[in-house]
Amino acid sequence: VQLQASGGGLVQAGGSLRLSCAASGRTFSAYAMAWFRQAAGKEREFVGVISWSGDSTYYAASVKGRFTISRDNAKNAVYLQMNNLKPEDTAVYYCAADKSMVVVTTIPEYWGQGTLVTVSS
Repeated sequence: VQLQASGGGLVQAGGSLRLSCAASGRTFSAYAMAWFRQAAGKEREFVGVISWSGDSTYYAASVKGRFTISRDNAKNAVYLQMNNLKPEDTAVYYCAADKSMVVVTTIPEYWGQGTLVTVSS
């Protein structure tokens, strides 16, 4: 599976941004998808995950209630809607895929390249 994240940019605190991750290669609908982020000087951290069907989602406490993950299997895409952004959300965001919804939250098989989100105060 090849993953391509996009949609990053500069936004003011309190604003919104929607990231997209386009997948190609193997059967996209067979994979759980996750988002991670890595701030400068920090370790990569889990943001959220969505099941292969889209019926189940789970979020890190730091983003719960502000971020929403969705997917469109017909378009081979997964999205991360980010609302009420805070300066501490500034990071490079990565999408990832794995057939296991558990494994994808830690050591996913496939990674996309990152897209930078910068939130100004």
